[in-house]
Amino acid sequence: MFENLRVSVFLAARALQRGGRGRVLMNIIVIAFVFTNMIFLPSVISGAVESYNVQTIDFMTSDIVIEPREDARYIEDADTLLSRVNRIPGVVRASARYSMPASVDFEENVVSIEIKAFDPRDEVEVTKIHEYMQDGNFLGSGDRDEILLGVLVAGHEDKSKDFYDSLGGAAVGDVVTVRYANGVVREYRIKGIVQTKSYIADYMAFVTADEMESVLGGAEPNTRATEILVKATDDADLNALKRMILGFGVGEQVKTWEDATSDIVAESVESFNIINNITIIGSLIIAIVVIFILITIKTFTNRKQIGILKAIGIKKSVIINSYVMQVFFITTFGVLLGLLLLEGMVLYFTAYPIEFPDGTVTPIVDAGMLIENTVMLYVSSAVAGFIPAWRITNEKILDAMRGA
Repeated sequence: MFENLRVSVFLAARALQRGGRGRVLMNIIVIAFVFTNMIFLPSVISGAVESYNVQTIDFMTSDIVIEPREDARYIEDADTLLSRVNRIPGVVRASARYSMPASVDFEENVVSIEIKAFDPRDEVEVTKIHEYMQDGNFLGSGDRDEILLGVLVAGHEDKSKDFYDSLGGAAVGDVVTVRYANGVVREYRIKGIVQTKSYIADYMAFVTADEMESVLGGAEPNTRATEILVKATDDADLNALKRMILGFGVGEQVKTWEDATSDIVAESVESFNIINNITIIGSLIIAIVVIFILITIKTFTNRKQIGILKAIGIKKSVIINSYVMQVFFITTFGVLLGLLLLEGMVLYFTAYPIEFPDGTVTPIVDAGMLIENTVMLYVSSAVAGFIPAWRITNEKILDAMRGA
């Protein structure tokens, strides 16, 4: 067996030497681009999912979100619950939010959104919205006649630049009219405009809990909340912290950020995976066609030689293995060149991230992705190289030697 392997290696090496360096190099380059194409798109998708996860934690749910009981619209006695949660080990801070539907008017423009109220002192410890001010300032405790708008709510004077209905370019210092769902109408000066690059967070508006208290006419928003965001310490196990919060007698729905967004993320990832699978299948077909044509041409060119090898007693399996080894040689150097190309692209897009409407994306390449796609490429190439070699070696010796 070892002797047969040595003969196959010798025949493969001689065939590659006689085949011309330029042709071999061209095939290696094609395989390199196929490999790069198989990896790059999944890496961008992984980066987009990671970017969405980070935005979810930083701007929408923090690490853990507490929602009303299944049969309730609000978390009652939120002040007491906040105090209890803030005493739990592993919790940095909890912040209560109260949301109410409203329409926001500016000049002739009207936007219908939810106005969210929070205590700015708590909010800055559980989310990072205050770090993404495009213009103006974040809300302060006690602000009563001011509002914070997301950049997609403020919009542009040129409506063609807007993703959603907007206020047509409202700016810091402008006054907007807010009509709350309970009939209360207030005018607010825009204190700041937020730009987080999250299409969800940037289509929100915020006022202070003190202002919402007056809108509700005395029903303190911090005694009633629509959600409570919980920031955990960096080393906290979120699932363990979730169980601990429930263990402290919290009867509301307690969810990690993954629980709260799992359906949305799963649907997005599923859509991305369909595109990704189409790309991988297309790349593998290209690799199979290239390898198949290469080996078919080589075997037809070497028919007489194959006939002679069989005539002097070289086994068919040895001859077939020699062609499969040539395929492995081309695939191996193609993968190595592809890795270099991929590393260069990842470094470039790490320095200059890809701009998407909902944020910047840096490609993420993991070992599992590399191994899986490399194995698929090797298997596909081996099959594409084996079939034409197997067909030629099954010809009768005289037919092969005549080249008929």
